[in-house]
Amino acid sequence: MYPEYLVAPMRQELVNAGFQDLRTPEEVDQAIKSEGTVLVMVNSVCGCAAANARPAAKMSTEFEKHPDKFVTVFAGMEKEAVDKARAHMLPFPPSSPAIALFKDGKLVHMIERHQIEGRPAQMIADNLNQAFDQHC
Repeated sequence: MYPEYLVAPMRQELVNAGFQDLRTPEEVDQAIKSEGTVLVMVNSVCGCAAANARPAAKMSTEFEKHPDKFVTVFAGMEKEAVDKARAHMLPFPPSSPAIALFKDGKLVHMIERHQIEGRPAQMIADNLNQAFDQHC
């Protein structure tokens, strides 16, 4: 685990954009299994989360068509909550950062770390926008 003082600003960045910070497996299940659409951001301390994933996730909250809920879990912190989120993302392997879209509890779109690294935030946000147009 990382020290909380280190990850607090990274958590807050998404919370300030409208994401709910989930810290227990029960909170994760409740959010993902709910009716409607949910975007789940697996947050991380890595550079590609800071430069690409978090900015793209924040941009996605501003799209005209968007999920009903935006939630986040933090890799390297609340292990059980992250494991629960990743279990819902199967068959995709664990990845952080990662961004997943669920509709009525089913995974409908996934962006893994290898699709985040080296790509501009706007490109990732455009990918999310297309997914939102299709599923939200």
